[in-house]
Amino acid sequence: MPDILPEHAGDEFGKLVRLIGRLRAPGGCPWDREQTHESLKPMLIEEAYEVVHAIDDGDDEELMGELGDLLLQVVFHSDIATEQRRFNVAQVIDRVAAKMIRRHPHVFADDKAETANDVLKSWEAIKAAELAEKGKSAENGSMLDSISRNLPAVMETYQMTTKVSRVGFDWPDADSVFRKVYDEMTELEEARSRDEISHREIVDELGDVLFVVVNVARHLGVDPESALKASNRKFRRRFRFIEDRLRERGSKPADSTLEEMDGLWAEAKKEERKGERMIDE
Repeated sequence: MPDILPEHAGDEFGKLVRLIGRLRAPGGCPWDREQTHESLKPMLIEEAYEVVHAIDDGDDEELMGELGDLLLQVVFHSDIATEQRRFNVAQVIDRVAAKMIRRHPHVFADDKAETANDVLKSWEAIKAAELAEKGKSAENGSMLDSISRNLPAVMETYQMTTKVSRVGFDWPDADSVFRKVYDEMTELEEARSRDEISHREIVDELGDVLFVVVNVARHLGVDPESALKASNRKFRRRFRFIEDRLRERGSKPADSTLEEMDGLWAEAKKEERKGERMIDE
């Protein structure tokens, strides 16, 4: 791959914009020409998750490719809007650049911000002013209106509680959140043990447990979505180990006992630890 200097980014971006325009022009690609904002939505979401996966893997080659795929989506959506004479990609870039300058007065103006927390508090005030300019005064709305209700539940919880923490609505420390986890688990167990309990009550109590666990992650400085994804990958890896070992024995999970699979699970964990020690050495 040829070395491309950062100062050439504009030229390379221009090539991408022209490429997408060519694909969607008459005589271009039939598939690309048929796409709409709606048809591309699943791919936009998928590409964002692929970027996160590449970050978690620490694979720069993969990350570079996935960021390119995500950028492709931005250009593609912008090209659709250009064809409909709504806006173009240059306006998209101008809008985000202007927003970044406006929301960083401590860099581009005379405001002061000594810490990251100072910056976040400033952002909230600036965003409230922006809403007021659009006639959407925050006085009649909520700080949480800007957080999409369509987010996955874990991400929604994380973003909501992060946002309100900036105005002081938060547990004072991680220990306090841990205690709240125990409280919620106790309430769930008590609800489960009652003679008469509705499914709705169980759902409510379990939801409270999950909500607080997400906040444990936030207080520990951990992205809960990434943490859960890592655990999912670990589960896939270990269960695949079980399947492989059973296959070597001419068997499969459905024909095995829980004790047999538990033993292989423990073996999978031992193999992982052995591999980790070899890397450390």
